[in-house]
Amino acid sequence: MKTYWVYIMSNKSRRLYVGFTSNLPYRVFQHKNKLYPDSFTARYEFYMLVWCQPFESIIHAKMREVEIKGWRRAKKLKLILAQNPDWADLSREWEEDPGWKLEPDALIRLKRKTPKS
Repeated sequence: MKTYWVYIMSNKSRRLYVGFTSNLPYRVFQHKNKLYPDSFTARYEFYMLVWCQPFESIIHAKMREVEIKGWRRAKKLKLILAQNPDWADLSREWEEDPGWKLEPDALIRLKRKTPKS
């Protein structure tokens, strides 16, 4: 079953970006590496994943993204702080885990390396 994600990225000035994806690790990689250099997230240097929520339904995920985008900043901050009071980069563990690597394939997915026997 596919998982869909609603997520919030932040930058050093704590500006917020709300997004939606079916491949959270790769989408965060895109933001951090400015793969779309003319985009809003590249321009404002969104590099920290500060909140995320999984969904089994693409419809529910998209509805949640629209809902959160409509909120005032204070409500978004409350949501972030409930899950991540230290404003940690939730994607940091992916970068530090040697078991993860990016493999450019047709789907451009983040794949788990299989341990050598």
